[in-house]
Amino acid sequence: MILNDIRGQEVLKYLGKGIFYREILEKALLFDNEEQKALFKLARERRDKAFPEKFVEVRSVVEISNKCRQGCSYCSMGKKMAIREYTIDESTLISVINYLYNRGRRVVLFQSGENGEQGYIDMVSRCIEKVKDKYNDFIIILCLGNLSKKQYIQLRMAGAERYILKFETSNPEIYKKAKPNDSLENRLRCIDNILEAGFSLGSGNIVGLPGQTITDIANDLTLMHKYNLSMNSATVFIPTESSAYMDEPVGDLNLTLNTMALMRIMNPGRLIPATSSLEKVKKGGQLRGLMAGANTVTIHDGTPEELKSLFPIYSVNRVTPNKQHFTDIVEQAYLKLSKEALYV
Repeated sequence: MILNDIRGQEVLKYLGKGIFYREILEKALLFDNEEQKALFKLARERRDKAFPEKFVEVRSVVEISNKCRQGCSYCSMGKKMAIREYTIDESTLISVINYLYNRGRRVVLFQSGENGEQGYIDMVSRCIEKVKDKYNDFIIILCLGNLSKKQYIQLRMAGAERYILKFETSNPEIYKKAKPNDSLENRLRCIDNILEAGFSLGSGNIVGLPGQTITDIANDLTLMHKYNLSMNSATVFIPTESSAYMDEPVGDLNLTLNTMALMRIMNPGRLIPATSSLEKVKKGGQLRGLMAGANTVTIHDGTPEELKSLFPIYSVNRVTPNKQHFTDIVEQAYLKLSKEALYV
């Protein structure tokens, strides 16, 4: 089918019918103004049909360690890190969980740099077991990077329900430049292993990586659609200080929002976060993310205050929104903050 001359309204009709040819996705990714508003409207309709109570899941994040073996080109952690390394000890982590639970949180994200040392995985597993023994209704999400198949099974058996591992880009050459110590083939193998271990899996891309094209992003969307995922995400590329990509331009916010909207249209029942990178690029970015179909927010109330500056995912000057910020934008988006997980 030749679709080079297809117009905006026709693109929306195809999307509404569940037709996701690459050419259609490429056209929609470039929408702006009225066409973008119509794309967002379709995304919200799909979200609200799949989640009729219009709840937004609230996650607390605990950045448990900044030790990382990857040394990605877009990040200043790992081999390029000029700040002190840390790992939160078990007693502190359990104290943090007690604090979060008493604040009403029921979903927590344990995030760290990539550290495959078995002693570290054993420690995380023990903490998961202690949390689940005390708070069985606490849903635990892990974002720990590439691990062995055996380690994924160990973490799942300990009681964690979800795992986040973004493939970042479906283009193997761009991936290799962004993550010199890894390969897309290995990353996708890890995704398969996570699913086989029994996790609900979240994955997604970074929009604006150096060398990335509209076709690449359309292929990202197709890859996300192919996998049996429970969560999708798109983050804006932000060149981190002292990283190999520090002089590269920031990713395009509108392109990222269009990517999110298409994720929702293609996968109505998945969780999609309005990440803090949206707010970092432009004030009001997370509200626009909700208007583009997102239904998940992460509140940065788990990492001890003195450690937050030591976890520079995309900048040493991070945006770490609080509950009031999310209460405001969720209300403006005509949604409601959920007190429970939207699903296990």
